[in-house]
Amino acid sequence: MTPQHKRVRVGWLAAGAVVVAASVALASGSPAGVDVVRPDDARPPVPTPATSPATGPATSPMPGPAAGKEVPAFGAFLKSDARGVARMELFSHWLGGAELRVGHTYLPGHRWRDIEGAPGFLDAWAKWRNKKADRILVLNVPMQERNEEGVPDDEVRELLRQGAAGKFDHHFRALAEQLVALEVPDTVVVLGWEMNGTTYTHRCGPDPEAWKKYWNRIVTTMRSVPGQKFRFDFTPTRGRDAVPWTECYPGDDTVDIIGMDSYDQPAGMSFDEQVTEPYGLQAHLDFAKAHGKPISYPEWGLFRNGDNPEYMRRMLAWIEEHRPLYNTLTDYCPHGVWQCEANPESSRVYRSAFLGRTDEVTPTPTPTPEPVPPTTPPPPADCTPLDLGSWVEYWIGGRLCFRFDW
Repeated sequence: MTPQHKRVRVGWLAAGAVVVAASVALASGSPAGVDVVRPDDARPPVPTPATSPATGPATSPMPGPAAGKEVPAFGAFLKSDARGVARMELFSHWLGGAELRVGHTYLPGHRWRDIEGAPGFLDAWAKWRNKKADRILVLNVPMQERNEEGVPDDEVRELLRQGAAGKFDHHFRALAEQLVALEVPDTVVVLGWEMNGTTYTHRCGPDPEAWKKYWNRIVTTMRSVPGQKFRFDFTPTRGRDAVPWTECYPGDDTVDIIGMDSYDQPAGMSFDEQVTEPYGLQAHLDFAKAHGKPISYPEWGLFRNGDNPEYMRRMLAWIEEHRPLYNTLTDYCPHGVWQCEANPESSRVYRSAFLGRTDEVTPTPTPTPEPVPPTTPPPPADCTPLDLGSWVEYWIGGRLCFRFDW
């Protein structure tokens, strides 16, 4: 699945304009496009621990990491552009401070210039990645332009063969050079994701042999760029879909991680069936083990079965048990738990699993108390905070953030 993308251009206000905005905020509450975030500001309700009659206590936390083990790297897809970066701090705050070590975004697949990385699109993500050494940047990269435009099988087959012959190499070389220039040469590249389905122009079904040759050519091209340290993630969707995903596997030499996108679907399917179905979660584990590769879950979340706390509990336990290299929840409706108010019970389960958890390893497991929210809550999800210093915030009675009409 892919979020919709919009190309946006944001200009930054000069320092003087910020001072003016602060003055206006004092006089009139807040100027257009600027919010002053105070402790009593209205905002979307934060799910709180509760007991569900149907499912029992929804607040029972998932088992914490064993002594000597760090929390598996996790994140959430919150938006493709710079807003996704800005929302990560808010999502972490909602989780009681649990740190998102994974930043996940997608290149648009409209035109080749997007797949090469449009100017400025990746800058905020690169800046976020480079603030801490243990962070992981995950980038979904389409293998063809017009990637969601319903291109027919005959044309897809011809495009795959052209790609296998090298026609599109220069686009991927340009992307690799840009990632190295942005100082994110260790980006995890989820190349041609969900290739076993029918949605994308980079699907495998019309010609699996050409698809594998094309994948190998892209990887070889990107690895030829000096300074690169990319890891390539082969990620089908769970289940058979249009073609068995094992038929699309391009080989151990060009695959570093074997991922799986796994949503709560189809309607009526239990989690146990998701594990045992052909090409399901267990088959994914077995295949990766046989090939000596780590696993990942670049996309997972709710879907056809609605607000399903049992699925949320079971998937979180599965991740805790099998410890993928990384996982990212898709956090928009109908899949999400923070930006989607339609899933309150699942939201409580997810939040309870992360409250108080950090990447620090403790010598002995001890109960983690419920964190105390800070005096000043975070800004709303669609508002980008500004750090003006504690004395300015005290003077105006809160923090400033900019709200844009996108």
